[in-house]
Formats: sequence, structure tokens, C-alpha cells
Amino acid sequence: MKIANLNIGPGGIYFEDKNANRLSVDDSIQKIGGRFASYILDIQLYLLYLIGYFPSHTVRKLAYSLAGIKIGKGSAIHFGARFFYPKNIKIGAGTIIGDHVFLDGRSLLTIGSHVDIASSVMVYNSEHDLSSAEFSAIEEEVHIGDYVFIGPRAIILPGVKIGKGAVIAAGAIVTKDVADFSIVGGVPAKEIGTRKQTDLNYKLGRPRLFQ
Repeated sequence: MKIANLNIGPGGIYFEDKNANRLSVDDSIQKIGGRFASYILDIQLYLLYLIGYFPSHTVRKLAYSLAGIKIGKGSAIHFGARFFYPKNIKIGAGTIIGDHVFLDGRSLLTIGSHVDIASSVMVYNSEHDLSSAEFSAIEEEVHIGDYVFIGPRAIILPGVKIGKGAVIAAGAIVTKDVADFSIVGGVPAKEIGTRKQTDLNYKLGRPRLFQ
């Protein structure tokens, strides 16, 4: 008899992985522990999603901090943000993150200070290995420097480093590093200009109260 990954037969009780390979006792215990941890994470992420619509930046920031996100002084995240592995996400001071963003923490995600991230931006640091027989994941850190602006609906892919003061145009898909003060756009993103002002010391405006 087979119940999900649990098998009961003449050979006793044993577990199989998703590829129907029989697991040892130690591997089975590890698998069960990993599955339980995954359920706990799912519940945590769902609660963060619900809290993401609470109409108070202070309450949301407190909840995100308790979940492990490191958020600098004066930074804010607008409505509808979604996360993966919050504990690996670090945000500097004075950064404003727009509504309905997705921030991936499966590997380290570092966002600098005074960064302006617009609505519906997605930042990923994990992707599938297309050459893997098991379609396994590849995780690579993403770093976003100080004073970066990322336009609406842009997508940042794993392993990318965005330099200080760089600008990512709306809808761009960033697949490789972006130099300091470079302006990039398109699919995949390519340099379309450079930022003339490089002595950056501005502060962003206040976050919207009910967004």
C-alpha cells in the first residue's frame, strides 16, 4: 500500500522521494523535518501576505522585522509585498519599496539605502537548472546598491549586482550586472544611457499612507 511517499508492504514501512527512490531511515527523518519546516514557512508567508495589506507602515515594518527581514531606519514597504525566506532579505536606510513587489530571500538579497523600487517589481535569486536531470534549483545572491531606481514591473534575475545610482527602466528584465550610474532597459536589459548626476545625497519623499 502506498500513501503519498509512504510505502507499506512485505519489506516493511519505508519512504520514497519524488523520483520513487527508496530513502534510508536518516534520509526519511530529514525529509519529514524538511517538509514540516516547509509547511511552517508557507504559513508564515501567508500571514506576511495578509499583514501586507494592514494600513500602517509601522505595523507592517514590525511584522516584517519579526519575520527576519532587516529594514533600515526610515525605510518602508507599500501594500501587497510578497516574500520568500524573509530572513535573507536586508534593506538599508531611507529606501522606499512600492506596492505588490516580490522579494526573494532563498539566497541573500541586499538592497541598499535610499533605493526607490516602484510597483510590481520582482527580484529573484533562485531559478531552475535547465541542464539538471532533476530540474534542481540554482541560488545566487542579488545586490542592489545605494540610490538605485527600479521602474515598475521590472524583473531582476538571480546573481545580478546593480551598482550605485543605476536606473532600471520600467518592464526591463535584468539578467546581468549593471554598472554604477548606468541606465538600462529592454528585454534583456541593455545600457541605454548613463546618469549625469553622480554626487548623490538626496532623500526620498515619505511613503504614501494607504498604499
